[in-house]
Amino acid sequence: MNGPRDAQVRLGAVDLIIVIACSLGAFVLLGPGRWAPQAIPNAGLFASMAAGPLVLRTLESWFPRQRWLTVIADFWLLPVAVLTHSWLSPVVDTLNPFLRDAQLVAADQRIFGFQAAVVLAHVVPPWLNDVLMVCYYGHFVWPLVLGIGLYYRARGASAEFDEYLLGLGLLFILNYSAYSLVPAVGPRYFLVDAFSGPLQGTWTPMLDSIMRRPLFGRDCFPSGHTGTTLVVLFYSWRFSRKLFWVMLLPGLGLIVATLAGRFHYATDLLCAVPLVMVVVGMSAALSRAARQRESERAARSVPVDAILRP
Repeated sequence: MNGPRDAQVRLGAVDLIIVIACSLGAFVLLGPGRWAPQAIPNAGLFASMAAGPLVLRTLESWFPRQRWLTVIADFWLLPVAVLTHSWLSPVVDTLNPFLRDAQLVAADQRIFGFQAAVVLAHVVPPWLNDVLMVCYYGHFVWPLVLGIGLYYRARGASAEFDEYLLGLGLLFILNYSAYSLVPAVGPRYFLVDAFSGPLQGTWTPMLDSIMRRPLFGRDCFPSGHTGTTLVVLFYSWRFSRKLFWVMLLPGLGLIVATLAGRFHYATDLLCAVPLVMVVVGMSAALSRAARQRESERAARSVPVDAILRP
């Protein structure tokens, strides 16, 4: 009789992305980046995130009736994406410690002829700053809302949920890699002398101050808020049209807030678009390949006599 340890452990595409990406982060900090401040502790944190899918999927196979293990494993990407962002400082110190704000400012001048954050500071009224800053914080809400909606509708992981999560996973790993190669602090710091004063509004100063507290602040290029919003809008249009219409205006407000809130250069938003196109294309191709493998595996599992039996 087979015991729980004889059960087969299967890792999905998102699980593999997490394991590979977090293992690479730990490798960088244990190897060439071990000199950087907080390198060794952060390497351990990256390693713990990499071990998550392996441990959770193993426990899931041993205890198939424990539904909560499956739910945690299926949503493991979300805590990974949130937490690892704070651990990127020693990775960036290792790969490229030099800020690229000057190059991004120059790119904005060549492409657009102006600095969008500076222009918007003169035309956006305080009340609109309040609205846009609330929209900006939707970055932490909408990806989870769509994920929970797709998961609840199918009573678990489905092809739609898996493709959506795969798209998010690819976006995060490519976005964080870009942060490491093109670090920048954004106009609110680099162009501080171009503004007449801090952002105005009823609750805007408080919301803006919270965004100045993260441990990692060189996260401008490309705009992760814009990329994530476009990915969620794309998949909500495909898989949950009602949610798309609910989040469309707040999502557009979020994208505008990246400039009005002085977080990003216009070039950051521009470069987020091709990144999203690559991500959704890769996610669709990998999802189709995974479904094809599952179909072939299911076909091979059918006994020959079952096929021949009239």
